[in-house]
Amino acid sequence: MPIMKIPFLLLFFLWEAESHTASRPNIILVMADDLGIGDPGCYGNKTLRTPNIDRLASGGVKLTQHLAASPLCTPSRAAFMTGRYPVRSGMASWSRTGVFLFTASSGGLPTNEITFAKLLKDQGYSTALIGKWHLGMSCHSKTDFCHHPLHHGFSYFYGISLTNLRDCKPGEGSVFTTAFKRLVFIPLQIIGVTLLTFAALNCLGLLRVPLGIFFSLLFLAALILTLFLGFLHYFRPLNCFMMRNYEIIQQPMSYDNLTQRLTVEAAQFIQRNTETPFLLVLSYLHVHTALFSSKDFAGKSKHGVYGDAVEEMDWSVGQILNLLDELRLANDTLIYFTSDQGAHVEEVSSKGEIHGGSNGIYKGGKANNWEGGIRVPGILRWPRVIQAGQKIDEPTSNMDIFPTVAKLAGAPLPEDRIIDGRDLMPLLEGKSQRSDHEFLFHYCNAYLNAVRWHPQNSENMGLRFYFWKRFIHISHPCEYCFFFRSVYTL
Repeated sequence: MPIMKIPFLLLFFLWEAESHTASRPNIILVMADDLGIGDPGCYGNKTLRTPNIDRLASGGVKLTQHLAASPLCTPSRAAFMTGRYPVRSGMASWSRTGVFLFTASSGGLPTNEITFAKLLKDQGYSTALIGKWHLGMSCHSKTDFCHHPLHHGFSYFYGISLTNLRDCKPGEGSVFTTAFKRLVFIPLQIIGVTLLTFAALNCLGLLRVPLGIFFSLLFLAALILTLFLGFLHYFRPLNCFMMRNYEIIQQPMSYDNLTQRLTVEAAQFIQRNTETPFLLVLSYLHVHTALFSSKDFAGKSKHGVYGDAVEEMDWSVGQILNLLDELRLANDTLIYFTSDQGAHVEEVSSKGEIHGGSNGIYKGGKANNWEGGIRVPGILRWPRVIQAGQKIDEPTSNMDIFPTVAKLAGAPLPEDRIIDGRDLMPLLEGKSQRSDHEFLFHYCNAYLNAVRWHPQNSENMGLRFYFWKRFIHISHPCEYCFFFRSVYTL
């Protein structure tokens, strides 16, 4: 081989290596829980401090019309993981309760669904989910783990299988207040009034009530009360626990430095995979109630416990960004930041504290399909490929992440099912000025509630059409599809 050809061959191999790196980046998908689009500073908030989320936005692309596929946790996350509307996978409820509330629920993300984690794992990526799952656990027994993250393409899991509920933190009340009222307090009141009425009639000699009826009513009241107290006692240890892979490592879970623990786990996973491409889904418990924060952040924000939680989450994002810089992985890592739905604006504690965030100028919030319920932050950064400081006003969806990361990893999309998401890279790289979504459908649980039309031959940003019961047969308009309307401390 002539000596003069050697430098050209070296340059060719270096170019090939760089192209391979650019096409197969490390991928970090960061999902907040119930964070409103009006909460981060980069979306206009002037009083909540989110310098690291803002740094992420200034170094990449900010999507202003980024939409969750559902205004509730379980269906939204199912759509995010699969790139498909949750009604396609059976992850949309036909009843009022649209999310999993118990670990023992037999439902979950079907085993035949394909997540982006499965696709990337098949392409040699190391995959991990740190934080909240909320897509089911087991099918037929507590040990079959058919819906567990490790059965859906993740090689490592550290976090909670269900969700963060008020019931998980003593003194924060319960999400089952309405159920308690209907199934416990009202029946006990009826039984009490019935007993007093029978006793009065007996004493006045107007009606002779057999003693057995008194004992039966007392037994029924005792049974209801026993079941109620048993539920209160056992709900927390049976549903609020931390897992590492298949092992329960803390039961019930403790909120002490919980965000710090999630951050350490995420950092350690990155450090273990500096030489191989990796997929990390960092799914925060913040800012779903019960709200919590460590002593370093408690009482430090201008927005009470909610603001403290947001600022602690922002700190965690900063730790991940700093680590990528230290390991010199930032240029080769695509980072995506979003929320699973809009802020739960109705969250107010018994003390009158606002425990929900801000959806900015948009009406509504979590659990309804008004804009505040589904329009969420959407930020992507990949310094080597995506030009910094961009703002894109085209309609996009959290389902778009599935085909985007699949293509970047070199994984072919499944051909045996419809994928509703669209590849974002043409928009992000400036190769296209229009979204590939002409229509986006918004469901209230399993019921079609609204359609967004983005005409391909128009400059209009998108038209929203709402469907109500008086026009077509919808038995659960989304305005009433809350799994709880309000929460009170017991």
